[in-house]
Amino acid sequence: MIVVLSKGISTHDREMVRIYLKDRGFSIRDQVLGDDEVIGATGKGMVDLRELGILPGVERVAATSKPYELASRESKSADTIVTVGPVKIGGARITVIAGPCAVESKEQIMETALRVRESGAVMLRGGAYKPRSSPYAFQGLGMQGLEFMKAAGEATGMPIVTEVVSPEFAAAMNDLTDMFQIGARNMQNFELLKKVGAFGKPVLLKRGPSATIEEWLLSAEYLLAAGTRDVVLCERGIRTFETYTRNTLDISAIPVVKGLSHLPILVDPSHAVGIRAKVSPAALAAVAAGADGLTVEVHPRPDEALSDGPQSLFPEQFERLMRDIEALAPVVGKELLRTPKPSPVSVVSIGAVQAPSDKDAGNRVAFSGESGAYAEQALVRAFGEDAPRLAVSSFRGVFDAVLDGSAAFGMAPVENSLAGSIHEVYDLFLRYPDIAMVGELKLRIVHCLIGDEKSSIENISIVRSHPQGFAQCRDFLDKHPDWQLEACNDTATAVASIAREGATKVAAIAGEVAAKAHGLKVLKTGIETNPLNYTRFVIIARRNNNELAPVPPSLGSGPPNKASLVFSVSDEPGSLFACLRIMSERGINLSKLESRPIQGKPWEYLFYVDVTLPEGAGIFNEFIGELKSKTREFHFLGSYRASL
Repeated sequence: MIVVLSKGISTHDREMVRIYLKDRGFSIRDQVLGDDEVIGATGKGMVDLRELGILPGVERVAATSKPYELASRESKSADTIVTVGPVKIGGARITVIAGPCAVESKEQIMETALRVRESGAVMLRGGAYKPRSSPYAFQGLGMQGLEFMKAAGEATGMPIVTEVVSPEFAAAMNDLTDMFQIGARNMQNFELLKKVGAFGKPVLLKRGPSATIEEWLLSAEYLLAAGTRDVVLCERGIRTFETYTRNTLDISAIPVVKGLSHLPILVDPSHAVGIRAKVSPAALAAVAAGADGLTVEVHPRPDEALSDGPQSLFPEQFERLMRDIEALAPVVGKELLRTPKPSPVSVVSIGAVQAPSDKDAGNRVAFSGESGAYAEQALVRAFGEDAPRLAVSSFRGVFDAVLDGSAAFGMAPVENSLAGSIHEVYDLFLRYPDIAMVGELKLRIVHCLIGDEKSSIENISIVRSHPQGFAQCRDFLDKHPDWQLEACNDTATAVASIAREGATKVAAIAGEVAAKAHGLKVLKTGIETNPLNYTRFVIIARRNNNELAPVPPSLGSGPPNKASLVFSVSDEPGSLFACLRIMSERGINLSKLESRPIQGKPWEYLFYVDVTLPEGAGIFNEFIGELKSKTREFHFLGSYRASL
């Protein structure tokens, strides 16, 4: 049983709750669970939950049916996000940890760190102490290896995670590591769990080769009960009768654990399969199954590795894997986590932005709609769950908020894979020349029919959504020609209106997140015409040519590689061809070309263009200068990192 205490509870009231539980036969322990201060009560005591719930200082009581109370989703319904330095594990992101099995030398760990960081890893792994099956195998460099690893992590801006094999080493390692790893062999070393948990530092807990899921979660309970708030589970394969691979990767454990526990779960495909060529397929399968991230073994020269060389990826293989993960992530509704690198990165000056003068708005992100909007989901992917947000009522409101300094950034949709460009937003860029694109993100859109708890599809007569929502669900709506369609500013507002009105004959087309945010029911999921339904969002910010663009690190840490332009040409033969020829001669790749009529000017058109940036800002700036000379009207919308 978990007793959640009220914020600001007095010392007297806390002690009275403790006495109440002890007097009724419970063993108790104080703990912090996320933002909540709780008392865990175990044992065979008897208590009236209603009486306990009205004690002064008690916010709520969660009676769990699981022996792992603190780790159970019954005690905390929301997913836990574990923070390790600049890295967040869990939620809407995929976090990748990479490095060698063992630290072999200062040069080896530094080289590996630089290579995996360049490919997109955000944490560095490596063993300073190595528990090996054979007493004659390489056992690691000990504290010296950990010092080498810490230096490599600091040089590349990556927190480090390393295995602790004995309680006697824990205190000395605590000052050097950012995250402890409890290896598979030590999953049920309970004295080690208690010792490490008491430090309060994040812990990566690997599943034992013969451990059940319940035993694994009970080991996590030891860590949580000892004092740490931050436990990350790691599936690394279990021992079965199959001998072809090193272990058998239990993919089913990922969704099972997601249902049982609020703790994030990573997968170690390297130890799961033990064969280099099979690591990447297993890694992608883990991402598809819902894992919050991966921990992958990478070595610059695996054939020379002192430990686990056959399962370690070459850096080139790891780079390919990261590209595949980035392409797969939107399909499963996640984003590959990126974090800032320690050294500044130069970017194209055109389209650079400035932070607003309002101190409180320095990190705020504006989006159109209400809680649960797709734009808010994109915002979370780019900036994280903790990003301060400003909800506004329209796309224009997003631009206004960025322009007047109410928000540092804005999130706006510009294109859908089924319904095409969102012209209203493109038009706003022309009206707001001081606003630029600085980032790009693609979000998979899964539409649901959402209604009141008392509603059913049979009694629906009105459906609300954004016009784009109607367009993307045309086939489904055509099956219900008697429904009246009511357009709203955005999909989440449609959901919120039903919640406010308590309407039972009205449904909304929106995402499942919006339904949860407003306490409504999903009547039918996946109603979009084509499951390959993606919306391309752009991050906007205010221009300032004297400053660099503060691109969100989750969207890539390199320089911009894509730009968006709008121009018109004179009404004469070959005028558009002349512009396209400039691109061809300059080696500028054209990835999008779309024309739209100019309002108020019949038979005149604007051309919307996306191009891939060449290496070197000089070539691109020369291209822009030459292109301007061939166009009648020219607008540079911004430069940014392309989203796969």
